[in-house]
Amino acid sequence: MAAASSSDSDSCRAESNEASSKWLDAHYDPVANIHTFSACMALADLHGDGEYKLVVGDLGPGGRQSRLKVLKGYNVLSDSPLPALPAAVATFLMDQHNPGTPVLALALGPCVYVYKNLTPYFKFSLPPLPLNTLEQDLWNQAKEDKIDPLTLKEMLESIREKAEVPLSVQSLRFLQLELSEMEAFVNQHKSKGIKRQTIITTMTTLKKNLADKDAVSCLVVGTENKELLVLDPEAFVILATMSLPSVPVFLEVSGQFNVEFRLAAACRNGNIYILRRDSKSPKYCIELNAQPVGLVRVHEVLVVGSTQDSLHGFTHKGKRLWTVQMPAAILTMNLLEQRSRGLQAVMAGLANGEVRIYHNKALLNVIRTPDAVTSLCFGRYGHEDNTLIMTMRGGGLIIKILKRTAVFVEGVGEVGPPSAQGTRLNVPRKTRLYVDQTLREREAGTAMHRTFQTDLYLLRLRAARAYVQALESSLSPVSATAREPLKLHAVVQGLGPTFKLTLHLQNTSTARPILGLLVCFLYSEALYALPQAFFKVPLLVPGLSYPLETFVESLSDKGSSDMIKVLVLREGQSAPLLSAHINMPVSEGLVAA
Repeated sequence: MAAASSSDSDSCRAESNEASSKWLDAHYDPVANIHTFSACMALADLHGDGEYKLVVGDLGPGGRQSRLKVLKGYNVLSDSPLPALPAAVATFLMDQHNPGTPVLALALGPCVYVYKNLTPYFKFSLPPLPLNTLEQDLWNQAKEDKIDPLTLKEMLESIREKAEVPLSVQSLRFLQLELSEMEAFVNQHKSKGIKRQTIITTMTTLKKNLADKDAVSCLVVGTENKELLVLDPEAFVILATMSLPSVPVFLEVSGQFNVEFRLAAACRNGNIYILRRDSKSPKYCIELNAQPVGLVRVHEVLVVGSTQDSLHGFTHKGKRLWTVQMPAAILTMNLLEQRSRGLQAVMAGLANGEVRIYHNKALLNVIRTPDAVTSLCFGRYGHEDNTLIMTMRGGGLIIKILKRTAVFVEGVGEVGPPSAQGTRLNVPRKTRLYVDQTLREREAGTAMHRTFQTDLYLLRLRAARAYVQALESSLSPVSATAREPLKLHAVVQGLGPTFKLTLHLQNTSTARPILGLLVCFLYSEALYALPQAFFKVPLLVPGLSYPLETFVESLSDKGSSDMIKVLVLREGQSAPLLSAHINMPVSEGLVAA
């Protein structure tokens, strides 16, 4: 009976969770054998029939046997091998005459492969990089058998350590070989010309002229050579080139290329750089405390996930808006856009099997999965507008559909500002005195403002006069003359009746020492006694603080105190260079006696 009641309670709990969930479980295949990340997933109507397909650049298990897969519903529509590991997948419209059919762009190594109706249409290759002239001369000599492989290796190693232009892949492979393999490698490659080729690290799309959904878009490509390239969608020529201080790994764009656009690039050095139209270098820089693991633009806020298990919100000028700490490491991020309700949020897949959805710093929803999520994609799939597609670390595939009645409530389950912050203050009612004062300010506002301005001008005048008087009489502890740049600081120690008075005199000039200074004490002889009230100051070396010590004995038995003036003078001059007024404390010993 106990077992039966336990199973009934579990089934009831599962039914209640299903009823309270905002998602419908459409499909779950734990052995789908899809290994990818969010940048290699895209949803698009590839055939223009109104049914959206899922395009996946599959890396294969262990990064081997990469393939291009197209899913329609729960079935694989197309599966073709790829020559290299995919870096990014994007779909865009390249022709205004055929606005209903987007094309597929696949970034592989140094090339962008463009597919139309799932058939190869065009291949764009990145331009080659400039070669090292010394390296090229060495390979030309090896081609003519003027140098042996061992000499070639020594010369290439010296070039690699000193040259500004890196070596080509051919030379780097040659340096990794054993001595017995070098001659065969040289004979195989000496007839081929060397070349330096960069590869693509990230890719996205940017609207060209219009912001409409069916407008033509350009491709924005980030390369290992620390550059961003904007490609024309029709001729596939480079429209713009922008340089970055580091290699870009995530891109977010907004605007139109021919009007105004803003581009954010998260790089391997842990910084995010913001570029705008007609800027060849970054305009703003956001410095992170850790490496970025994802970059999503939610309206005008850049949401960045870091390896410190936290989400950060920044403006496009680099100002930090908020930070949310995650319960586990962030594996992937993507945008959730519910167009019917005008909602944009960020999805974060965590290592503990959770997918958290945030709007700014407010937690909207938590989805728990059987395994850690490695890629997320949200959009129209098939004929459903709001479909969430997730792939697992083990190769599984989960498809969920957002209920049409689902409404996300902000702030559920998230630690935000205290509830007392939203409590209305109990403001007291206006008193009769407040009302009379308000009427008086309305009637005599001009006269009150003039009186305030007059008092303010008088205050500034008196402050200026006091400052001039202090400079003329050298009442300041800092010298105002450029010939004797001095600074004086006095410290009184002791309880009394004998005090220790220490003067710290410093020469603030950069290179010129000061000689011939005197220190004089002015005090009431009825109250205090000093062993030496006038003495010479030794040579002052620039930058050093010299402590000058003396003792002050209090003579009063009534507990009274007075001021002692310290004057610093130049020999042969009566006007002091600077002065200090020391308020002596009351002698505690005499008071206690």
